[in-house]
Amino acid sequence: MCGIVAAVAQRDVAPLLIVGLKALEYRGYDSSGVAVLDRGALRRVRAKGKVREMEALYLADPFPGGTGIAHTRWATHGVPSEANAHPHVAGRVSIVHNGIIENYASLRAELQAAGHVFTSETDTEVMAALIDRRIDQGLNLREAVLATVRELEGAYAIAVLSSDEPDRVVGARRGAPLLVGLGIGENFLGSDAQALIQVTNKMLHLDEDDVVEITRDSVQVFALDGTPVERKVYESELSTDAVERGEYRHYMQKEIFEQPRAVADTLEARVGAHGVLPNIFGIDSEALLAATRGVHIIACGTSYHAGLVAKYWIEEFARLPVAVEVASEYRYRETVVPPGTLFLAISQSGETADTLAAMRESRRRGYLGTLVICNSPESSLVREADLKLMTRAGPEIGVASTKAFTTQLAGLALLTLELARRNGLDPQRYAALCEELQRLPRAIENALKLEPAIIELAGDFIHRQHALFLGRGAHYPVALEGSLKLKEISYIHAEAYPAGELKHGPLALVDENMPVVAVAPNGPLLDKLKSNLQEVRARGGRLIVFADGAAGMDDTAGNGVTLRVQSGGSFIAPAVFTVPLQLLAYHVAVLRGTDVDQPRNLAKSVTVE
Repeated sequence: MCGIVAAVAQRDVAPLLIVGLKALEYRGYDSSGVAVLDRGALRRVRAKGKVREMEALYLADPFPGGTGIAHTRWATHGVPSEANAHPHVAGRVSIVHNGIIENYASLRAELQAAGHVFTSETDTEVMAALIDRRIDQGLNLREAVLATVRELEGAYAIAVLSSDEPDRVVGARRGAPLLVGLGIGENFLGSDAQALIQVTNKMLHLDEDDVVEITRDSVQVFALDGTPVERKVYESELSTDAVERGEYRHYMQKEIFEQPRAVADTLEARVGAHGVLPNIFGIDSEALLAATRGVHIIACGTSYHAGLVAKYWIEEFARLPVAVEVASEYRYRETVVPPGTLFLAISQSGETADTLAAMRESRRRGYLGTLVICNSPESSLVREADLKLMTRAGPEIGVASTKAFTTQLAGLALLTLELARRNGLDPQRYAALCEELQRLPRAIENALKLEPAIIELAGDFIHRQHALFLGRGAHYPVALEGSLKLKEISYIHAEAYPAGELKHGPLALVDENMPVVAVAPNGPLLDKLKSNLQEVRARGGRLIVFADGAAGMDDTAGNGVTLRVQSGGSFIAPAVFTVPLQLLAYHVAVLRGTDVDQPRNLAKSVTVE
């Protein structure tokens, strides 16, 4: 969840580190800090709050130095405060850390018994003290880090410096991402490419349990036993323009409007006039997908909602059984895996801790194979999966996911069609669905034209404290996603239900103060949904209905409003109807004055359990 940047260079690195932290702030923004070595003397600045708070302190008293580490935090151990902010210092050692050390309490007690005095509540400071103790015993910095990480249980990505060796930084990772940026006369560490793209596009990813030592002129990677290992260098395709906000007020708004292009990129060269193209899931996909007799989908948050939509699609068109489960639950129960079951993980970052651990756990449970749908080609999930499909959404900076969701749906639609073709879907029906999927970018573009009407509608939510979202069939997960977006960024309590469940409890909440948002595409369940909406009207609830332009929905919703959405077809409708719900959440949050891109208590990439 937290963000790490480190540098060893021939120039002053603090300004570079701060720029990197700003690019990583989506990973955490409770506090931040920078530590720099200048001729062996450590200077450090930390502050609670956003990176700009820490930057102001630095600019008031800037300091030189060519070796440094920096961090932006999402709090785990200890409340957000300057004392708990990274970098942490113990003796000659300074460290930044992303992850959770599960055995920190016993290690901390051991150090306290030996006389060490802690100044924070964090597990990170324990690591600094352990490394410093190892240096006291005669080890150099790299050897001390190797010895320390062998003692740790849990997940970590770390960057460490020592005043005894002011020309180097040592990093290590287990269960949390860390990559190396390669420059000329300078080298870097970062949590992801966005932190480093301002200084280099040449990078290498560290594998599990790697330890790396960087100086100005060298990068050496070691296995946990200390033996040197080689890691592949690649050139990042990320551009600096891709992480700029441009003309938009917020990253989230930019990313909502990038969806037609992002979805088109997901579909490009993957579906054509005659159907889904061969081997888009990998060169080994033919045999594995041919043998698939069921699918088990594992994901978290927004990706979980995408998986729920896919369940409706795959079961309807491919006639294969599908189970969808939250990754954090899957890990801690014994599942029944029928023969021929494909394990499908969905993640925007590819580093979501619970999803990654679930896929690793799946190896012992007898699945046919693993498939990942992801937006990050060099992520741990992608590198460890048998098959993969990249969504090509580009960087998503806003914490509340938007284009990641619709591109995941596009990828899942491709999988649905491939499985359906293999399992006997009528060829004419298959061709029609492929054609419909190719219309999705244009349909999303049309849905974005509803923004003026949604801006006007958003004013009704400013003083609301609760909202209810309703949907049926594959649009129930769309309602779930709409309610999640609203609660994430506007802080309005929102819940979603299958519309048919209204009378089984939620109807008790409905009155004139409860907005009820309904997703009403055309289809066999529309009349059922109309009956559910009448139940809301009868209780005085205010209805906001997003209705298919082809649906026989009344132009007025009684004590509410109906907005027309041109879905483009029942197959792609879940992705299209998502867009106005995203716009509604965004504009409500803007009117309420919340921090849209960095909502309180949240972070983008959840790399801790």
